[in-house]
Amino acid sequence: MFTSSKESPCADEIDAQTHAAAAQYAPSIARQAIASLILYISIGVLVYMANVEGFKGKSTFKLVDALYFTIISLCTIGYGDIVPCTNFTKVFTCLFLLVGVRFVDLMLNGLLTNVLDKQRTVLLSTMDDSKLNKVFDTYMIDAKRKRSRGRMKVMLALAVVVGTISVCTIIVHEVEGLNWIDSFYLSVISVTTVGYGDKSFSTTAGRLTATVCLLVSTLAVAKAFLFLTDLRMDRRNRRTTKWILQKKMDNEPPVAGLDNNPDVRYGTVFHENLLFEIAFQQLIPESYKTTINA
Repeated sequence: MFTSSKESPCADEIDAQTHAAAAQYAPSIARQAIASLILYISIGVLVYMANVEGFKGKSTFKLVDALYFTIISLCTIGYGDIVPCTNFTKVFTCLFLLVGVRFVDLMLNGLLTNVLDKQRTVLLSTMDDSKLNKVFDTYMIDAKRKRSRGRMKVMLALAVVVGTISVCTIIVHEVEGLNWIDSFYLSVISVTTVGYGDKSFSTTAGRLTATVCLLVSTLAVAKAFLFLTDLRMDRRNRRTTKWILQKKMDNEPPVAGLDNNPDVRYGTVFHENLLFEIAFQQLIPESYKTTINA
């Protein structure tokens, strides 16, 4: 616990250190995520192409089918248009998914977070004093501390989702030859990983497009819901902090006097910082307290 307000780091310094550390490791994380993802998908593609007879379903071009099956499996969509039919391919698919779903989720999560952080950095760097940006800053950005609010994370993730669904709908309509309703229907059940099986990608161009769209959009949807949860938790923690501080202030005797003594005013500042730290300690889990105190 800090013994004075001068020893405690301010929020701006903490934010600056956090963003600097994130910027240092972001490129490395992105490269590792992409390389690991390509390597893992390549394993699935090679096994599929070496055992084509072990899979049944509507086939197009062998390499595209292998990539398509691997992606829709890792994205947990499972249309049912291509399925394993031998003991070896069934066992391989089980092991591939048990390891791969979580593995790929972690890699893509880091990659998508890096992309969203770059988008936020660009938006933060373009802030000025125009009226439009002032309205934008009020709801999306903490202009004073040069950091984004939780709403901005949600809006960026939802923008990726809406954009991907729109692009997929147009591509499905043009490539697969479906009407607009069925194209939108196939895009949504794919992005939400439902995959009923009544509609799926059946052409070479459609499956090749799906491997790219589904890999990005399925994770973006999950990330958007995660951001929504984080936003609600952040609001709840803020309300709890205010409630704890108010209770402490009501129960504690006043520290400051009426003589405008600088020492007394300094005591008031320290008292408020102490109350805030007490509230913070009551909000964070015990596992984090050990790390912070260390």
